[in-house]
Amino acid sequence: MAKGGIRRAFLGGNTEKGFYSYYNYILHKEEAIKTFIIKGGPGTGKSTLMKKIGEVLNEKGYNVEYMHCSSDPNSIDGIVIPEIKVALLDGTAPHIVEPTYPGAVDEIIDLGRFWNTDKIETHKKEIINKSKEKSRLFAMAYRYLKAAGAIHDNICDLVSMSVNVKKLNAIAKEMTDEIFTQQEKSFEEGRERKLFASAITPEGLVNYINTLLSKGKVYGLLSEIGSGSEYILSKIKHVAIEKGVNIECFYCGLKPEKIEHLLIPEKKIFFTTINKYHNSDIKTDRLIDLNELRNSKIYEKNKEDIKYNTSLFEELLNKAVNTIKKAKAVHSALEDYYSPSMDFDKLKAYRDALFYRIIKYTENR
Repeated sequence: MAKGGIRRAFLGGNTEKGFYSYYNYILHKEEAIKTFIIKGGPGTGKSTLMKKIGEVLNEKGYNVEYMHCSSDPNSIDGIVIPEIKVALLDGTAPHIVEPTYPGAVDEIIDLGRFWNTDKIETHKKEIINKSKEKSRLFAMAYRYLKAAGAIHDNICDLVSMSVNVKKLNAIAKEMTDEIFTQQEKSFEEGRERKLFASAITPEGLVNYINTLLSKGKVYGLLSEIGSGSEYILSKIKHVAIEKGVNIECFYCGLKPEKIEHLLIPEKKIFFTTINKYHNSDIKTDRLIDLNELRNSKIYEKNKEDIKYNTSLFEELLNKAVNTIKKAKAVHSALEDYYSPSMDFDKLKAYRDALFYRIIKYTENR
C-alpha cells in the first residue's frame, strides 16, 4: 500500500491580537464523523498521541494534515484525516475547545486519568509560579507583536500610496476569468476554510507553504508589504465563494485577518505571496511581480520612511520571537513536573485502542 500524502499548517498563531485561533475550521462540523478533543497538562503526551496515530494512518495510505503548534512547531496541536472526516486536536489553553455536538461528533479525551495527582500536587507552588511566568512572557510578546502590527500598518500605508489599483484590478480579473469562466453555476455559496501557513514561533518565522499542494498549478505573487497581494487574493476569494467553489485561505501569522495564500482544491490551483517573510522552496508555474506595478516616483519619495519602519518592524518582531522563546523554556520546565507523573504504558494502551476505533471509521467511508 502506497503511503499517503502529508500537509502541514497551523490552527492558531501568536499574532498582534494575542493568540488567535482558527480551530473551528479544522473540519466542517456538520460533515465531520468524529472530532476527538484532547485535554491534559503540559508534557502529558497529547502531541505524541496524535503524531503516532497520524504516522500509522499515513503509512496505511491515508492523507494526513498535521496542525503544528505556533509556540513549539515541533509539537502538534491537531491532526486531520480528510478521507474519513476524523480529527484529533489539543483542547487545552490557550486554544480551549469544547464539544459542539457532544457524543454525536465531539468526544473529550482526558489524559488526566493517566497521571498521579499526588506527585503533581507536591509541585503545586512551582507549577503555579511557572504558569504565571509563562503567561507574563506571552503577554509581553503579544505587546511587541501589537506594536509590530501598528508599524506594519505604517509600511502598508506608505507603500500602498505608490500602488496602481487599476493594474491590480486588471490582474485580479484576468485570474478570475482564467479560473472560473467555465465554472458551472451553483445555487450554494462556496465555503472558506481558514488556517495559517506560517507562524511566529520560538524558532522564528516558520512556514509549511511547500506542503499545501502536491500537484497542480502554483501562482506566485511577488509582493512586499502593502504591494497588493492581499487585494488580489481577496478578489479571487469572493468570486470563488460566489461561484460555489470551496477554498482554503491561509492568513498572516501577524495579522490574522489578512490573506497571504489561497488554495482552490477542486481545481488544484494555489496562490502564494512571496517576500522575505515567507521563504519557501515551492516551485511556481507563473510568477507575477506586483512590486513592479508601483509608481517609482511616489515609492522613492517614501523610501526612507519605509526603510525606517521596516527596521523598526523587524526589531519588534525579533524581540517578540525571543520573548516567546523564553516562554517556551518555562513551558518545558512545567512539562518536567507532569511527565514523571504520567503512566505512559497505560496511555499507550489507550492510544492503541483509540487507533482501532478510528480504523473502524475507515470501513464506513
